[in-house]
Amino acid sequence: MEAGAYSMKRFLVLVLTVLALTGCGYNDFQRLDEQSKAAWSEVLNQYQRRADLIPNIVATVKGEASFEQDTLTKVIEARARATSIQVTPETLNNPEVFARFQQAQGELTSALSRLMAVSERYPTLQANQAFRDLRVTLEGTENRITVARNRYIQTVQEYNVLARSFPTNLTAKVFGYEAKPSFTVQNEARISTPPAVDFSPSKP
Repeated sequence: MEAGAYSMKRFLVLVLTVLALTGCGYNDFQRLDEQSKAAWSEVLNQYQRRADLIPNIVATVKGEASFEQDTLTKVIEARARATSIQVTPETLNNPEVFARFQQAQGELTSALSRLMAVSERYPTLQANQAFRDLRVTLEGTENRITVARNRYIQTVQEYNVLARSFPTNLTAKVFGYEAKPSFTVQNEARISTPPAVDFSPSKP
């Protein structure tokens, strides 16, 4: 009889614990944590897709004998910096590494934007079908990056609100759910709208 009563108490404690965890946002943390990881993976996939395109773009542009080497070199160097950062699942919980990753990707975006702008000066390059195809693919990839980044930003925002709001912030403290870093610049430069570049001769 005593054993039965003990088992019943354990069962009631378990039920109450489950109800408490459900009501304090525990399940929401699990859901949003998984969603943010999935969204982050898609961001990385699209950035990798862009990085994989660059060697072909560089090879095609090199065919233009008089093309500005400084512009091309900056793209190559920016790609090297962006791909040298070791990204792991822990990156989502490390604001410093996340910021370095974001900065490197932003620099690569700027370098590519400059490259696309400079290419307008070269009619033979613009007439090159391979270059035109690569440019279209690059623009499509930039659009995918924007979509993936926005999904990640939205998911992380929901997660961080949960982590900082009462009473779910108590659950966050108990289980160690820290706020996740997010992209600070949502309107990053787009390849499809490169910056204006003044090619007029410089004044003495």
